[in-house]
Amino acid sequence: MTEPVTEAPVVKIGLLGRGTVGGAFHDLVADRAEAVAASVGARPEIAGVLRRGEGSFEEILAASDLIVELIGGTDPAREYVLAALEAGKPVVTANKQLIAQHGDELFAAARKAGVELRFEAAVAGAVPIIRTVQEGLGTIEIERVSGIVNGTTNFILSEMASSGASYEEVLARAQELGYAEADPSDDVEGADAAAKMAILARLAFHTPVGLDAVSYEGITEIRPDDIAYAKELGLSLKLLGIAERHGDGISVRVFPCLLYAGHPLAPVEGPFNAVTVEAPAITEITISGPGAGGVETASAVLADVVSILGGEAPPHHAEERLEVLSDLESSFYLHLEVADRPRVLAAIADVLGRHEISVKSVVQRGEGTDARLVMVTHRTPEAAFYDALEEISGLDFMRAPARALRVVEEEYR
Repeated sequence: MTEPVTEAPVVKIGLLGRGTVGGAFHDLVADRAEAVAASVGARPEIAGVLRRGEGSFEEILAASDLIVELIGGTDPAREYVLAALEAGKPVVTANKQLIAQHGDELFAAARKAGVELRFEAAVAGAVPIIRTVQEGLGTIEIERVSGIVNGTTNFILSEMASSGASYEEVLARAQELGYAEADPSDDVEGADAAAKMAILARLAFHTPVGLDAVSYEGITEIRPDDIAYAKELGLSLKLLGIAERHGDGISVRVFPCLLYAGHPLAPVEGPFNAVTVEAPAITEITISGPGAGGVETASAVLADVVSILGGEAPPHHAEERLEVLSDLESSFYLHLEVADRPRVLAAIADVLGRHEISVKSVVQRGEGTDARLVMVTHRTPEAAFYDALEEISGLDFMRAPARALRVVEEEYR
């Protein structure tokens, strides 16, 4: 006798926001509903959509089993997510600023209500780095997380390297192709990457990390000749986020820096994202993939929904308070435009020597009565380096302000 087919129960999803990602998610739920039902035994269905001038949040909340927040920004997203959690509804969000700025409050509300708050799509789009750090590597002690977590800036730097064009020219091209917003400030000044690194640092080190704890710099001052000289020295330029533990402290920073060819993030080009996790137990693991795009981000959101429907709860770690450190050590790229005359190099070497900064490599180019000196230093305390940089900038043979970029020395072959 044939057993009757049991219909999978329907799980109602309240969708907040239907922009690029929200629209892609709406379509993806319809397309993949049967596959999800076959996988986890529950069929997702959109119960209602809230967007500008349409829908009532209260009605959508009441009609939903789960809320997906894709509005962006923090207001009114924070109010809606808190209300959903307090009502006992699990929430999935792709909102990096919301998690970075209000994570403590939201996680506390989720714990109190006994429901899940998932946010895989908030960092690196379709790259499953949140799940990897939170679950796959949740039992090991992570030392460092390094990431190219902004596709816009990686596209710009890649194009500058391949074409020799200026930052302004490549930015315009990125806007034409849809890789950069009309107002790209958050991307190119590093704020977007800073929010993502705050989230990754919180998960990697099980400690509260607010956006105000992340120092960041952007790429607006990068020049084509910096990239050209970097190539000559065997280096590539990336906007990198680095979160690392130092004893009882951590540092979380975003800055343009140079990588040697043996670093796993060095070959990542175009609008792609990649994250490297380092720990004694694993040496390093690198995950890369598309960092943006409606369908890609929507896929990560749906993956979170499926995890909730399948009963997969992320581990909850006890949190500790770690001191945020600022004065660290780094290697540096130093670009100097000087008068081409005797004892210039000796004077610069004297300043560096008095600050106990040693030089790893030097490139010198003459240009008529002027010259360019490009150096890479060994690791040195950053405060000492910047003191030396200020002193060098005041020497009478300098023809332009000195330029410096950090260099990451680690290589894995």
